[in-house]
Amino acid sequence: METNIVTIIVALIAIAIAWKVLSGLFKTLALLAILAVAAYVVFGVMA
Repeated sequence: METNIVTIIVALIAIAIAWKVLSGLFKTLALLAILAVAAYVVFGVMA
């Protein structure tokens, strides 16, 4: 359970950094990649 919380916090920080630093298509791709990895870690570990 603690791993899931840490993963979500790290993903939120990464999203905030990507939102401020990147722009355009790179921002969209980075946000999708961050969310995909976080979802895989959180839900893949539980399955």
